[in-house]
Amino acid sequence: MATGAALEAVVLAAGSGTRFGGGKLLAAWGPGVLLQGALAAAFAAPARSVTVVIGADAPAVAEAARQFDPRALIVHAADHAEGMAASLRAGVASLPDDADGVFVFLGDMPRVPTAVLQAMANALLAGALAAAPVFQGRRGNPVLLDRILFPQLLALTGDAGARGVLQGLGERLALVESPDDGVLYDVDEPGDLPSP
Repeated sequence: MATGAALEAVVLAAGSGTRFGGGKLLAAWGPGVLLQGALAAAFAAPARSVTVVIGADAPAVAEAARQFDPRALIVHAADHAEGMAASLRAGVASLPDDADGVFVFLGDMPRVPTAVLQAMANALLAGALAAAPVFQGRRGNPVLLDRILFPQLLALTGDAGARGVLQGLGERLALVESPDDGVLYDVDEPGDLPSP
């Protein structure tokens, strides 16, 4: 991969948040909503663009993304009810043809430490096919994937994300130590949110 790789960022924000009771990404988080925590990390990544994949609650989620940063690109995953793979396919399919790789952020992970993002990009530049953060031995998110893997991502189905693709990489998957557990922290239920 060339120096100064053209990386993009995709934020998966199409889920219905069933376990949360719906409307998860629009739940209060700090001065804004949960999704905006994930967007803050995505916009801090060494990426040319940030694409937000919407599905459930589409108009409100798109509005929240644009309010956070009008540069956010919005892609609608028409088949989002299928699960995470549909969102990932929609996001990857929307990327420019010259993209060298993509960061995949999850909309319900608002505390990703931005310090890991450049290190992940450096790992790709050094020859890894993908990079993921780890904290205390546990692999987390976001992940960064080389364009060589795009065809595999576009072939995913069901509620599986990129995990299966990563598992097949062996030593070509670079693990980057995270300074805190924000790479593991996600919000599934209202009780996962910090107390006001």
